[in-house]
Parts: sequence; C-alpha cells; structure tokens
Amino acid sequence: MNVISALQGTLVNTIAIIIGSILGVLLPNIPDTWKKTVMQSIGLAVVVIGADMAMGTSNAVVMIASVVFGSLAGEYLRIEDRLNQFGLKIESRLVTKNSAYGDGRLAKGFVFATIIYCVGSMAIVGSLDSGLHDNHDILYTKSLLDGFSAIIFASTMGIGIALSAPVVFIYQGSIALLASSLAELLTPAVIYEIRAVGGLMIMAIGMNLLEIIKLRVANMLPGLVIAAIIMIVFNNFYS
Repeated sequence: MNVISALQGTLVNTIAIIIGSILGVLLPNIPDTWKKTVMQSIGLAVVVIGADMAMGTSNAVVMIASVVFGSLAGEYLRIEDRLNQFGLKIESRLVTKNSAYGDGRLAKGFVFATIIYCVGSMAIVGSLDSGLHDNHDILYTKSLLDGFSAIIFASTMGIGIALSAPVVFIYQGSIALLASSLAELLTPAVIYEIRAVGGLMIMAIGMNLLEIIKLRVANMLPGLVIAAIIMIVFNNFYS
C-alpha cells in the first residue's frame, strides 16, 4: 500500500481545518448576537444530521448497548477530562495570562473541534475508502465542510479549533493505513452500525451547541469501537 496515497485525503482535510481556523481568527469582530445565532443554527443542523445517521441503525439494542458501555468505559478512562487537561496544558504554553485565549477558551475549542471532526461517519467511512480503494472523494467533501465550519467555530472559540488538526490527521490517517488489513471484518453492516452510534454522538454535540444540556461526548467515543466489536462478533457467529 502506498502510504502517501492513502493519507492524501486526510492531509487535505487537516490543511482545510488549519486554514479555516486561521481565517476565522482573522475575521473582523463579529457581534456576539450574530455569533450566538450562527452557533445555534449550526447546533440545529448538527442535531438533524446526527438523528439521520442514528436512524440508519439496523439494531437499536446494539446501538444503545454500544453507547452505554462505551460511555462507562470513557468515564473510567476519563477521556474528556484528559482531553481538557491536554488542551489546558497546550494553552498554558501558547498563551499568556493577558491573552484573549488565556481563559480556558483555547482548550474548550480544542476539545470541541476534536470531537466534532473525528466522531462523524464521514471521518470513518472516508478514511476507510482512502485506505481500501484509494478514493478520497468523501474526505475531500469533508474537507470543504470542516474548512468552512472551522471559520465559524474559530471566530467564536478562537485558535483552539486549529489544534484539533493534528488529532484529525493521526485519527483518520491511522484508519486509512489500517483499512486494508481490516477489510474482511469491516462489512457494510459493521460500518452502518458504527455510523449510527456516531450519529447519537453528533446529536449530543448539537445539544451542547444549543446549550440544552452539557453532555460529556468525548467519553462516549469508545462506543464506536464497541459497536464494531459487537457487529463483527455477531456477523462471525451467524456466518
């Protein structure tokens, strides 16, 4: 497998997030009311997108079990706390006490963007397509979406959005590079269930944006792995 070719879509996606974040930070001051309206609009759209993904499940029990046990695993591993701590550590090194981002906003932006750019089905399916078929169309589309959303997010949350780019590169790049060795296991049924679980997490992100409730979405991430394991075992058992 050509490593450079497999990572092509991921690299474009990473660059798009960085460029979008920089443009967002450089934009003229936007009234807070406008920012709030835009964030609420994005939040509504994210909830709808997530609901559409979640409705694609073929087994609601698998989806529920994956999210529940995944969340418990995430709480045990303290994924969200560790991401926050990592973000704050970066913040303490990059900004001064007098900086506009020295109030936890950089860390918040980093955690938020890391989750929203990595959880979606496009990240997983697109990376698999890059690794298995050398087809980057999905990740190219995701790059456009992520780039434009990074402009909006960075104008509100700051440069912390750009810090998610290396995580996206490692995450999607790893999936692309491992795809060929996992091809036999990742059947359409497995991918659809991963997508459905990811949809629930996307909905949770939207609810956080709308400030309806504060959900610890990062701690739900192991649910994606659990969904894959359940479906792989299920497929092998009935094959």
